[in-house]
Amino acid sequence: MSRQNRIEQALNERFAPERLAVINESHLHAGHHHAGSDHHEAFDGTGETHFRIRIVAEAFAGMSRIDRHRAVNELLAGELESGLHAMAVEAAAPGEATRW
Repeated sequence: MSRQNRIEQALNERFAPERLAVINESHLHAGHHHAGSDHHEAFDGTGETHFRIRIVAEAFAGMSRIDRHRAVNELLAGELESGLHAMAVEAAAPGEATRW
C-alpha cells in the first residue's frame, strides 16, 4: 500500500471526514536538501515525501487550529518517522470557510 493510501485510510478511520484530499506535493520540492534524511544530495522530487492534507470533519469542531494539527500529526506520527518529510495540514470543521 502506498504512503498516500495509508494516510487516506488513517484519516478516514479516525476522523470520518465529509471532505478529504491528500495531495502528493513531492515534485514541488525537487532540488531541496533534506538534512538528516536519506537524501544527502539535492532531493529529486520523486516518491512520497511531501503531502498537503485538506480535511473537513466534525471531529475538528471546537478545536483550535493548533489542536487540529496536533491531532493529525499524532495520528500520522509513524509516517513522519518513516520517511514522510513534510506535511501541510488544512483542517476545518463543517461549515467553516476553506480556501479550497
